[in-house]
Amino acid sequence: MTTTLSAQTAAANQGPAADLAIDARGLVKRFGSTKAVDGVDLAVPPGSVYGVLGPNGAGKTTTVSMLATLLRPDAGSASIFGHDVVREAVSVRSLIGVTGQYASVDEDLSARQNLMLFGRLLGKSRAQCRSRADELLADFALEEAADRPLKEFSGGMRRRLDLAASLIDTPPLLFLDEPTTGLDPRTRAQMWETIRKLVADGCTVLLTTQYLDEADQLADRIAVIDRGRVIADGTADQLKESVGTSTLTITPTDRDHAPAVAELAEAVLGEVAVLSAEAARVTAPLHRQDLVPDLLVGLRDRGITVDEIAVSKPSLDEVFLTITGKN
Repeated sequence: MTTTLSAQTAAANQGPAADLAIDARGLVKRFGSTKAVDGVDLAVPPGSVYGVLGPNGAGKTTTVSMLATLLRPDAGSASIFGHDVVREAVSVRSLIGVTGQYASVDEDLSARQNLMLFGRLLGKSRAQCRSRADELLADFALEEAADRPLKEFSGGMRRRLDLAASLIDTPPLLFLDEPTTGLDPRTRAQMWETIRKLVADGCTVLLTTQYLDEADQLADRIAVIDRGRVIADGTADQLKESVGTSTLTITPTDRDHAPAVAELAEAVLGEVAVLSAEAARVTAPLHRQDLVPDLLVGLRDRGITVDEIAVSKPSLDEVFLTITGKN
């Protein structure tokens, strides 16, 4: 089983805080008697997508708010590209963009007017604003609705406009707090491509999400937060391996060969193989993938052909349920 690294260990391995996009150590935030964040450590290298998973109320949004200088930590420290979020808040704000869970657009303006307004507030010229607005309207499939009042927009369209507004000026670090909530699958996929493009161009993204497939698709590294604490941290593969082994599944072409396949799998893999009589399918835990070729050779020597052979890892859903269910 792969042991996941703590954020502090990862930070130590990756160098000083100035070399990290985000370096958070022991962040704490209280609301009255409630500790919303209870000692969170995060180490995010530049040019990556860092996913933050957790159930509702886990402390994800509060953590993002502290990192984005919207809330002052009660304890601990955090820096963005080496700039302290408390002492150098103005410098930090010039390096980040934030998209929250709720739309920040103005309902009295059209989509184009909203984007132009955001651009002007960021100090861009009218020509720059117009050009960037046209690009974003195209990227988020809002061209046909560009000049319609927002009162006529669906919830998904408003969400897309909010995301577009956060990208008027591409910052070195972008906080996306559950950015695809309420979006249809097509728009979600478009947003994923936008995030990949941003990272390819050098942007760093901290992504909070409750869509586990989203984290699996996008994140280079994932932290699981529950009850205000980081309870797991690592790559998607490390997290999957931490809760269980891979599984080998073999479906022989001839159903009558299934018992022989199960017997051979047990002999080669040293694990108990389970035979599904109904599907004539054999499954077994796979601790050593280098033994799979030996098994295939054994099947060939016995004249057994297979319709399908697959190796599957635990899903992030299983990781999430297992880890959060134990804490």
